[in-house]
Amino acid sequence: MGVEFKKENHIAFITLNRPEAMNSLDPESTTRLAEIWADVRTDDDIRVAVLTGAGEKSFCTGTDMKKTPPPAECMASIWLREGQPIIPHMKTWKPIICAINGYAVGGGLEMALACDLRIASSNAKFGLTEVKVASLAGLNGTQCLPRAIPQAVAMKMLLTGEMIDAQEAYRVGLISDVVRPEELMDLATGYATKIAGNAPLSVKAAKQAAVMGLDMPLDHGIAFSHLLWGTLRDTEDRKEGFQAFSEKRKPEWKGR
Repeated sequence: MGVEFKKENHIAFITLNRPEAMNSLDPESTTRLAEIWADVRTDDDIRVAVLTGAGEKSFCTGTDMKKTPPPAECMASIWLREGQPIIPHMKTWKPIICAINGYAVGGGLEMALACDLRIASSNAKFGLTEVKVASLAGLNGTQCLPRAIPQAVAMKMLLTGEMIDAQEAYRVGLISDVVRPEELMDLATGYATKIAGNAPLSVKAAKQAAVMGLDMPLDHGIAFSHLLWGTLRDTEDRKEGFQAFSEKRKPEWKGR
């Protein structure tokens, strides 16, 4: 199976499972990912998702060019009917953790950029190499990479197609943690467990405030955050959180 999906303790684990092809995406995998992300968005039992690749060699190297036939239609027909593939399906206010185990290249790095938290194994490598094959990082790479790391570093990667290793990615802030390959999923699960243990509406609101606030003037972002605070004020979970704190017990979140 090109993509594995399982749910456990409010966590969705999504694994790209084509290690023989560097976990590249064939048409079947792309379709399956769209279905999985729809489940993540709509399943109230899921509070956080972890995206990774099978094996230690590669997270994802983007589209499998050997398995993806040339389109039979013009770009306008495809775009106006389907829009952009992959990345829009990842839009959710539930946090997504990307555990990068090896190469994150092309569309693989673009998927990682669509995640909220990126951690990597020490053997990971990152690159948008499309200019080397007369293409473009057109999913989100040209827009998200300069927003995620210093502009000069992003432009060097985009224009030269050169890759950077895990330590450089950590230095420039592309990832938050670097661990040994055998420790990667334990760290990802640990972060996911902490997130899933928090009030789910508060977690969604925190992500929404941070993501949408980036496109607002500071005063507008602060006002929007205060509005979100107000929407949480009268929830059952907030009352439960205060009561559990006073009673020195673990809260039981209902997501309402």
